[in-house]
Amino acid sequence: MNKLFIDTSSNQKIKVGLKMGKKKFLISRKIDKQKAQVVLPLIQALLKKHELKLSDLNGIEANTGQGSFTGIRVGISVANALSFALKIPRY
Repeated sequence: MNKLFIDTSSNQKIKVGLKMGKKKFLISRKIDKQKAQVVLPLIQALLKKHELKLSDLNGIEANTGQGSFTGIRVGISVANALSFALKIPRY
């Protein structure tokens, strides 16, 4: 199972993770603003690094906890869009 994790709750950095079976991988990037313009290229870079395509994902998880309201909204929107387009569950 390949599960994508998106965390845009911080105003200082974005984290994107990938769980492949029992292995977990995480990358992050410092930001100043415009999270929506950073998160998708970060997802693409993580998938490319592990030789995966979006169609190889089985699930998506977005951080809904404490943090910036707008930031959390960006992460959830990206997760919902990918979940809908790929027809996979969002946790």
